[in-house]
Amino acid sequence: MRPWLGAEEVAAVTEVLASGWVAQGPRVAAFEAAFATAQRAGHAVAVSSCTAGLHLALLVAGVRPGDDVVVPSFSFVATANAVVHAGARPVFADVDPATGNLTAATVAEALTARTAAVIAVDQGGVPVDLDAVRTLTDPRGIVVVEDAACAAGSTYRGRPVGERAEVAAWSFHPRKILTTGEGGMLTTGRADWAGRARRLREHAMSVSAADRHGAVLAPPEEYLEVGFNYRMTDLQAAVGLVQLGRLPEAVARRRALAAAYAERLADLPALRPVADPPWGTGNFQSYWVEVLPGSPVDRDGLLARLAAADVSARRGIMAAHRQPAYAGRGHDPLPLPATERLTDGTLILPLFHEMSAAEQDRVVDVLRAAVR
Repeated sequence: MRPWLGAEEVAAVTEVLASGWVAQGPRVAAFEAAFATAQRAGHAVAVSSCTAGLHLALLVAGVRPGDDVVVPSFSFVATANAVVHAGARPVFADVDPATGNLTAATVAEALTARTAAVIAVDQGGVPVDLDAVRTLTDPRGIVVVEDAACAAGSTYRGRPVGERAEVAAWSFHPRKILTTGEGGMLTTGRADWAGRARRLREHAMSVSAADRHGAVLAPPEEYLEVGFNYRMTDLQAAVGLVQLGRLPEAVARRRALAAAYAERLADLPALRPVADPPWGTGNFQSYWVEVLPGSPVDRDGLLARLAAADVSARRGIMAAHRQPAYAGRGHDPLPLPATERLTDGTLILPLFHEMSAAEQDRVVDVLRAAVR
């Protein structure tokens, strides 16, 4: 992955530097408004990272210390970390082997008497079937937080991903299609949740920093609860505004590259590329391929072949339950066969906006030579 950045982002940052207001301020507010409009969300709250957004989402949704939160193990470790930050316990559920996402069935297996929430991830930009999960959880009063870290530009049932979630969190890390360097966003349709998230992101002050700095005589502030420093800067938001304007073009380009991969790998029974699910379209933030049993070369062997050709691929999504940080965390883990199959058998291929036909040819040629 290479970020798609250019002169417009440079000009936007330069303008912010010249303004003298570089911390959280008017550009952050503009980015929040534009992102909420693009995602058809009632409210957007800019934060320092998606992990911060997930943490705040759990807090505003009422997750308390001692609660259980169902999460996929097949996800970057930050998904589970946010649960621990909230004082709750992550309970790892398995995923659908086709999409890499939670399903209603895998969530049902992981529910406990203390389950307060579920974090449903749009893994690699593939939209989770959120309605199916909420059909299970809503009658039980369990909140679903959508981890849309990778999913800006993906769709679910013809609408932007995240629109049907009670609360969602987004990442703008450089590996994401829309980047601000670091940074994230929380979106929700609930004004009370958004208001509390805005306070918590800046130490739970009763008066925002922007309001204080914009007044000649600043009003006194109170600290209503123990909060956090999860703010985004105007420098980041200025980049985000440019990137948001480019998002449709960026997604179209990635989908075209993904279609070219799929077409050229279709006759190789040893490989199964990721694809759109029936309920939506992915942005192909990551293009992963599963190396199936019977392949003449396994996943690690294929990575070695690619590296020998100077092609930088990566192992597939991690399994958080295998990490030392989550060994023996207070419960007997469920069997996670699909998670372990995907973690051990998938790799992520190069995919970036300015990828040339010759570069994609190199990747495909190595794959075809290795598995035929």
